[in-house]
Amino acid sequence: MNSEELLARRDKALGAGAPLFYTHPIHIVRGDGVNLYDPEGRRYIDMYNNVPCVGHANPRVVEAMARQQATLNVHSRYLHEGVVNFCERLAGLHGPEIESVILSCSGTEAIEVALRMARMATGKSGIVCSNGTYHGNSEAVSRLTRLAPGSNQFADVRSFPFPETYRPIQAGLDEAELCEAYLARLAEAIQALQNSDAGFAGLILCSILANEGLPDIPAGFMARAAGMARAAGGLVIADEVQAGYGRTGTWWGYQVTGYAPDIVVTGKPMGNGLPLAATASSRALVEGFRAKTRYFNTFASSPLQAAVGMAVVDCIEDDGLCASVGTVGAAMKAALQTRLGRYPFLGDVRGHGLFIGVEIVAADGSREPDVTRAIDLVDRLKDKGILISNAGIFRNVLKMRPPLVFKQEHAEEFLAAFDTVLAEAA
Repeated sequence: MNSEELLARRDKALGAGAPLFYTHPIHIVRGDGVNLYDPEGRRYIDMYNNVPCVGHANPRVVEAMARQQATLNVHSRYLHEGVVNFCERLAGLHGPEIESVILSCSGTEAIEVALRMARMATGKSGIVCSNGTYHGNSEAVSRLTRLAPGSNQFADVRSFPFPETYRPIQAGLDEAELCEAYLARLAEAIQALQNSDAGFAGLILCSILANEGLPDIPAGFMARAAGMARAAGGLVIADEVQAGYGRTGTWWGYQVTGYAPDIVVTGKPMGNGLPLAATASSRALVEGFRAKTRYFNTFASSPLQAAVGMAVVDCIEDDGLCASVGTVGAAMKAALQTRLGRYPFLGDVRGHGLFIGVEIVAADGSREPDVTRAIDLVDRLKDKGILISNAGIFRNVLKMRPPLVFKQEHAEEFLAAFDTVLAEAA
């Protein structure tokens, strides 16, 4: 069956409109490490998927999954030492202020738990987020998605302009002044909630502002924003669904951007493909939430989740993946930066570890986002066997986020293909 026939069947079975990548979607049937394969055996280097963070079909994870499923898998309302061991280990990957864990199955669920936890702990309902963010797709969590600053579409949510140096909110400022300008806008959003019936419960940020486009954040902003939120009586929620689990070359994105959260949310990479997410915080905050909600999740806190989650952590630690991510990512980012002067439509290269963004802009020096060219480059790379995507607030940032087992030889293969498509698109 060809891709067109499969697409027609998919539209009927799933309903037309279910998202797919690429102008001409590809049919993938197998994965191995950083490689994906179509039915004809054509190989693609996966530079997008952070879900299989320790590699597609990782044998250690597969073995743990099969062994546990063949032994026992039940819901969360039985004692199981494996679940306790995993939650203890996950909490231990943070500092001492993170003590207890609530497991769930998706980042959206884990974010919703975090929001409810902050609201219950503070007795307020107002949440501040950035204007370019995405934290999930439930009705409650999706209300945080890409709100215009000052928007009062929802009584209990306010946004502020995400901090960046490439398109600053005010021209002519040095980095310290720019930091102050963004903090002032954050203060306005917090004050707006404090002046309302909602009050201020918390600030939620992706630690590296991934969906905003991985901007370079003015130095000191994140730590001072966290301090501002706490001084106003709120809690600080770090969304580590994309930033965490070694993605930046450290375990957590908040370590790179320099702040300490009260609540940490993790998701996608935790189970290497098995649905697994977590909301972690102090024991007092977690127990306060549990006392008020009696929260449970049928498929979470299961022996299967624990076995697979432990295997993923083992792989990251035993294989030295954080160090590898830091080394390979820094080299690839530096190599991409050397290409900035060669093509006027390459506006910026930024990111941390193996999460790199290349901003595609108009060739006239205006820094206007060029989403059409970005999509064209993504499609051209796909045709060369390299899978990335376009993202960011303007959808014009080439988003590279491969499995953590991505090595220097894969980076070299990508760079060669990237040079070819840049020349073709010039």
